Amino acid sequence: MKNVLLPTDFSENSWNAIKYAIDFHEETACNFFLLHVNRLSHLLLNEVPYLPTQDVVESVYTKPSKTELLKLQKRIAKQIPSSSKHRFYTIADHNFLVQSVRDHVEKKNIELIVLGTKGASGLKKAIVGSNTGDIITKVACTTLIVPENATYKKIRELAFPTDFALQYNLNTLEPILKVIQKNDAALRVVHISKKAAELNSDQIKNKELLEDYFQAHAHSFHFLTNKNIEAAVQCFVDSRDVDMITMVAKNLNYFQQILFHSKVEEISYHINIPFLVLHN
Repeated sequence: MKNVLLPTDFSENSWNAIKYAIDFHEETACNFFLLHVNRLSHLLLNEVPYLPTQDVVESVYTKPSKTELLKLQKRIAKQIPSSSKHRFYTIADHNFLVQSVRDHVEKKNIELIVLGTKGASGLKKAIVGSNTGDIITKVACTTLIVPENATYKKIRELAFPTDFALQYNLNTLEPILKVIQKNDAALRVVHISKKAAELNSDQIKNKELLEDYFQAHAHSFHFLTNKNIEAAVQCFVDSRDVDMITMVAKNLNYFQQILFHSKVEEISYHINIPFLVLHN
């Protein structure tokens, strides 16, 4: 059974991510863990000069969270076609968010975290320190970001923007391979640079590793030159009808360039295309 963690704040964005996660794993045997975290920072009330007791936390925070999680579980049962391959569990926790997610990833042997985001500005804020960004950068687990307008469809084309600067661990690339195998999808490796330049020896080696690893599956390499990397990704996504984008979180500088843009209205992939984040 695959173990999938679904953090939720009970918003429609997190509901959309939950629905996408279930549809994405329609044919996969999964344990889905619905997690709601009352963050410790929210428990330190200005009016109260001390930490609430365990009884207060239980009655004021944990019990209402458990009630909302049960409502969410019922909504899933009512609105999403059931599968005998899927099991759902609820977790109400009070902790610092990243620590809670990290703890449950370890305890439940989580293979994938699925998170919802709202709009291009939501993704931009995510990288500079909001909940999603903290989980992406601080929890060493494959994470699928589902924007507010993303609806599940079979993955036909998976775009992998890279500067070939990282030496990839084969375990890091395995989630990409699984998506390709499951959907009979094609991988499109996209090298985008701000100015035309030959690959150096390390970049060539890293490119060759990707070629070897994905040789048995449909794949291609594309080289684009554009001072605006995000605009180049948008152009590529539009031209190829890309269904998912994947990147490695460790390559944070390049990672941020893909997600940042001063004119967010020109960039639609932020709100339409799921983003699979890998950890090296």
